[in-house]
Amino acid sequence: MSGAQRRFVPVKSLGRQRPADPQEVLAEIRTIYFGTTERTIQHDFAHAIELLTTLAAEEDREKARVYMDGLAQMRSDWGRTRSGRSGQSGTSGRSRKSGES
Repeated sequence: MSGAQRRFVPVKSLGRQRPADPQEVLAEIRTIYFGTTERTIQHDFAHAIELLTTLAAEEDREKARVYMDGLAQMRSDWGRTRSGRSGQSGTSGRSRKSGES
């Protein structure tokens, strides 16, 4: 990974470095979405949420929604592969028909 590449930004540092322009925030969330990996998903998701909270307009938050949904899905999928069956909690009751054990 080159030194010029922006990847890991501590969430706490965002308080001083938040992009003021909603378009910059949306671009950063998009960059996070396309750059996230299984190794970085937890941090990337937290970073994206922190950025999302800076968006005041509902219209801007709606634009970010598709990326946030995608990040949440990746976090769910990758979390399931790491922890085995424990990531499936809450789904077992819906998939069984009555009478099955």
